[in-house]
Amino acid sequence: MPSHHLPLLLAAFQYRFHQNLQAMSRDLVDDVAIGWDELGTDLLDGAPPALVAVLTGGEKWPSRTLGHLVTPDGSAPVRMTVTDDTAAAQDLQWGYILHAQGIEVISLLHQDCGPFVDWRTDPRTAFSDDPARWSSTAPPPVIRPLRAPAPQATTGTAAPVSGVPARTAAHR
Repeated sequence: MPSHHLPLLLAAFQYRFHQNLQAMSRDLVDDVAIGWDELGTDLLDGAPPALVAVLTGGEKWPSRTLGHLVTPDGSAPVRMTVTDDTAAAQDLQWGYILHAQGIEVISLLHQDCGPFVDWRTDPRTAFSDDPARWSSTAPPPVIRPLRAPAPQATTGTAAPVSGVPARTAAHR
């Protein structure tokens, strides 16, 4: 759900990966054999404690990959390309694509593409989880805009990243 995943991904980009999309893509996409079962608070490493507290309510949980999958013939599971058929069969509802300008959020039930959430977006921003509101022709559906300034990264405010190819990561 965007309300859960976007804050973690935005904070990870801004703090843990120091605005380095290649490092983030390598960690979240390339170095993962199959996919993600859950994104955890380990993505918040390096973020200001006040931001971590707001995003997690003080709880901690690890990221977990789908490494526990077993295929019918006992062979090792392999990464798949998500199509409309496989998304439906796997009950995938959301897709998150990491681009140089931000995260493209796709409601797989309603769209083939989605709006971009800029990397500079404050991770405390509250987003809607209503799939119908995530249209490629509208801005991201913010349900609670922020009024207070965001905690600053030790490396400065997040800046747009250029020249980095997009990487795909799909989540349930």
